[in-house]
Amino acid sequence: MAEFWSEKRVVISPDPATLAEQVSARFLNRLAKITEDGRDAHVSLTGGSMGSAVLAAAGRHPRLGKVDWSRVHFWWSDERFVPRAHPDRNEKQAREALLDALDLPDGNIHSIAASDEGIDLDAASAAYAEELARFRPDHGDDAWPSFDVCFLGVGPDAHIASLFPDRHEIRVTDEAVLPVRDSPKPPPERVTMTRPVINSSQRVWLVMSGSDKASALGLALAGASYHSVPAAGAKGRRRTIFFVDEAAASQVPHELITGEY
Repeated sequence: MAEFWSEKRVVISPDPATLAEQVSARFLNRLAKITEDGRDAHVSLTGGSMGSAVLAAAGRHPRLGKVDWSRVHFWWSDERFVPRAHPDRNEKQAREALLDALDLPDGNIHSIAASDEGIDLDAASAAYAEELARFRPDHGDDAWPSFDVCFLGVGPDAHIASLFPDRHEIRVTDEAVLPVRDSPKPPPERVTMTRPVINSSQRVWLVMSGSDKASALGLALAGASYHSVPAAGAKGRRRTIFFVDEAAASQVPHELITGEY
């Protein structure tokens, strides 16, 4: 698989609420442009408080109606393997924040199987890889869609999706989706996309807030090994943007800050 990586840039907002509003505005502008051109858009969502905050802010934005939602497909970079209605599920959080309020065809929401649906963790992982493969592009080597926007949260330990530091999952390059057992962060069982799938995205947007993320952000920007700092290995083909608040940005070199994107 060919990889075309962009320079990492940082966009800083003053606080988490403003961060969510500004990212959601950029997100809706991007989707409106894609769907106005008559193209389908594929978006990979993330969990966590900022992931939900961005979606909720999008739901309040006046440009929400400018997007042809029938052309937007939603995916998840990872999912907690818990029952479908469990509040820890990233899908449930996204539905409550935005998706259930949209006029989306059922087939446009590509969720990962839940633990109460008669399927085990390995089968859930394999099924999601098969679902990704259904939307592989007509041209190119990727066995999955190239997401127009891939949202990622970043943990204080610099993990992305369910790719945690110094674990084998972050090193895997020959599979699209993996089961995760004994996760260092509960719940212990998860399903995650691998780094090649994330990095085939056109735009990777990492959204971070809080002073507890400052060290992870600094290491990611400093070029640390992605084996130990997974966020350092997240790279979009066109854009790699860290959207952060001022608290998370305390260790950001000035030359990496941009206000233009």
